[in-house]
Amino acid sequence: MSQAFRSGFVALVGRPNVGKSTLLNACMGERIAITSPVAQTTRRRMRAVVNRPGCQLVIVDTPGLHKPKDALGKELNRSALGELADVDVVAFLVDATKPVGRGDEWVATHVDAARATRLLVVTKADLATPEQVKEQLDAARKLARFSDELVVSARTGFNVDSFVSLVASKLPEGPQWFPEDMDTDASDEELVAEFVREKVLYNARDEVPHSVGVLCDDIQWKKDGHASVTATIYVEREGQKGILIGKGGSMIKRIGVAARKDLERLFGCKVFLELKVQVRPDWRRDANVIRRLGYSADE
Repeated sequence: MSQAFRSGFVALVGRPNVGKSTLLNACMGERIAITSPVAQTTRRRMRAVVNRPGCQLVIVDTPGLHKPKDALGKELNRSALGELADVDVVAFLVDATKPVGRGDEWVATHVDAARATRLLVVTKADLATPEQVKEQLDAARKLARFSDELVVSARTGFNVDSFVSLVASKLPEGPQWFPEDMDTDASDEELVAEFVREKVLYNARDEVPHSVGVLCDDIQWKKDGHASVTATIYVEREGQKGILIGKGGSMIKRIGVAARKDLERLFGCKVFLELKVQVRPDWRRDANVIRRLGYSADE
């Protein structure tokens, strides 16, 4: 008798920088979601499809929940919390290297109210001592009711397969929601914008951490097999534009070279990438710009 096929959705939720996107990438075995040490790195909800024998697991990477300071922050929180109502499993991530705080408590109240199966996942085990991990587990257990728990290190791969298996065991019987050759529901344009923004965060994070938004303007697939891509980087002040362009265009060139390498890996072809920088004052407070950049909870 054949075993029933299991399929469903799991949302990764937690404070900023707890390792949600890194765990998603580890489960996929490739870099789909962008990562950086900067809070609010994840702005778009992203779904990644993990296929295993007898199951299909759709991992939903959500923006880190935080105290919002502008319209963008409110939209990111709304996007993350909105996922809790539509998934089968909620994985509440806690950083093993940082004491559980009021922010974690606030996130946990929403997790505890979710009707989905709730899992506690302590991340970054490779950076913590066994004593730290135990303290985090003890503290986090008190925040919400969890059906199971797991300690992982996405960077080293420790317990990543166990995480996938644990989530799969909690999924209902159901159909295969996505084709097996589909690894994410993000469009090519969204992937371009995200990987360009990641390179901005890594190269200029001290000067322009949260004021950057990126829009892919156009992708043209040429007859010779390469892709011609144009994207615009939005900042809020002229000074930030100058920083991103750099002396003699050195910074924007560095960002473009790094982003192009990721895009060539993703698209499997040669990529010509043109980047522009445009000043849009206070765009993070403008609902229309937030929506245009794809950071709205309704996107």
